[in-house]
Amino acid sequence: MTRRTLSLIGISLAVVGASVMARTSPAAGTITGTVKAPGQTNNADAVVYVEHAAGPFAPSGPIVMDQRSMKFVPHVLTVLLGTTVKFTNSDTVSHNVFSPDNEKYQLGTWPPGASKDHVFAKCAKFPCVYAQLCMIHPEMEGFVVVLQNPYVATTDATGQFKIEGVPPGTYQVAVWHPKMKGQPKPVTVEAGKPATVDFTLGR
Repeated sequence: MTRRTLSLIGISLAVVGASVMARTSPAAGTITGTVKAPGQTNNADAVVYVEHAAGPFAPSGPIVMDQRSMKFVPHVLTVLLGTTVKFTNSDTVSHNVFSPDNEKYQLGTWPPGASKDHVFAKCAKFPCVYAQLCMIHPEMEGFVVVLQNPYVATTDATGQFKIEGVPPGTYQVAVWHPKMKGQPKPVTVEAGKPATVDFTLGR
């Protein structure tokens, strides 16, 4: 058997091996669906999340929550435990940021163009929800939702969501909303396939 023949056999085996690995490697799936919030202006800002997934998960960041046009943007921000959030001020007036929830914090007041950071490092029970308020402008309100894992999505105005990159398995999927409540539901995710779950919220 010539050296060239052996080389070709080696290449063929490598290709076959790669093909087998591609077929046997577990692909991630997705969880999609809708959340209906009866009585609300629209169905936005519901956080749909996997209650628990095998980790550990390292936070990325910092992640920005802006104060712009006299609003917290985004209105609802989801983060992993340990994430640093940078609170920026894009308005032409000074703003303040504080939260009365969980361990509580008061970051003070700062002028346009400035920012302050806060690390969300504590959570006794997921999710940990922090209302974001401004002492200067009491009409302003936003939320930071701290989670155990990154498998989360926030609904758009129509209530639709899509959680991507979920490993195969069976999970409890829950929903959080600023004003309404919903019960968790079991969802089984298969490799490379979408799983569907819908919620209708109540008081």
